[in-house]
Amino acid sequence: MKKTVFLLIFFATINSSFSQNKSLWEFKTKGRIYSSPLIDKDYLYFGSGDSYFYALNKKDGKLSWKFASGGAIYSSPAISDENIYFSSDDGLLYALDKNTGKQKFAFKSGGEKQYDLWDYYRSSPVLVNQTLYWACGDSNVYAINASTGALKWSFRTDGIVHASPAFFNGTIYIGGFDGYFYALNAMDGKLIWKYNTIGDTYFPKGEVQKEALINDSIVYFGTRDFNIYALNAKTGNGMWNMKELHGWIIATPLEFKGNLYYGLSDGHKFYCQDKKTGFMKWEKQLNMRVYGSAIEHNGLIYFGCFNGIVYGVDFQTGETKWSFNTAASIKNYYSVYNEKDEFRADFELYGKDYLKSEEKIHSLGSILCTPVIDDDIIYFGNSDGILYAVSIN
Repeated sequence: MKKTVFLLIFFATINSSFSQNKSLWEFKTKGRIYSSPLIDKDYLYFGSGDSYFYALNKKDGKLSWKFASGGAIYSSPAISDENIYFSSDDGLLYALDKNTGKQKFAFKSGGEKQYDLWDYYRSSPVLVNQTLYWACGDSNVYAINASTGALKWSFRTDGIVHASPAFFNGTIYIGGFDGYFYALNAMDGKLIWKYNTIGDTYFPKGEVQKEALINDSIVYFGTRDFNIYALNAKTGNGMWNMKELHGWIIATPLEFKGNLYYGLSDGHKFYCQDKKTGFMKWEKQLNMRVYGSAIEHNGLIYFGCFNGIVYGVDFQTGETKWSFNTAASIKNYYSVYNEKDEFRADFELYGKDYLKSEEKIHSLGSILCTPVIDDDIIYFGNSDGILYAVSIN
């Protein structure tokens, strides 16, 4: 224990970029946490790669209850007055009593699948008027009765769907790994329109990995063909698109004061972009990927990074005003980076042993979830299996 404390102090001393902010509490699971936490009154709900779904007291992180599913949980939850809903890699969509964790029902899909190593997320259910909208690796988009678990309708795509549905004006909007973005009638699942992404030389399908943003009747989403798209929500016609030459755009964009905020994969940047024109306002250089979406609080944009750091940046300039390093980031930072915050000479991101490189990256306590803020406390999970609560004051 003394050795660990010494190492943390030592690393924090030699790298002044390490934040001195401390966590209020931490809750350890046995799997990676990609699920974004959900707060309801005094409780915080989230899933883990250890196959458990957890309910914690948000004030002290003490366990209220946990539920064992049959697979890893990388789906973020939805909540009603009585129930909490989430999906698992066992192919089931669960409904639990939110107070006790007792199972109400489990909807069975055709089975979950993983697209590739970087397919971290699973579709999260969206609850609208007692209907759950959800998608799955079996290529289907589902509408499910939120009280009984009975199927209302399903729509089959041509590939895995791990993006979460977005609901707007009676329409479900969702993209898939088949490279199409769909607009479906929320009542019966009938196709209204679909849009084929452009594709790229090495990623010809232009896969859509996460949920779209709908703002002022425009649909915004990023893809693996390096593009961010803005479509007319009613017609599916393109308004604009921008190709980023240096990485996938995975994160759902955040809209704030007329701008879009999101990070890149291998571009290792974070962007502020005019939502009407696509004009770039500013960019922030990082040293690792950003997959999770950003949130805004009191004029700061907060987002997590694969380097194990949560950033709070000024919405107008991108200047870092607040940050927090996970314990794993501080401990293992120099296994990936040198003292200049650049990759070590002996670290190769996509070499022959790229699997080992990915493990090293995740050893930094990578943050892939979208954080939540409540009462000036930011909550997020990481690849080290820890759910953090950190004051932002």
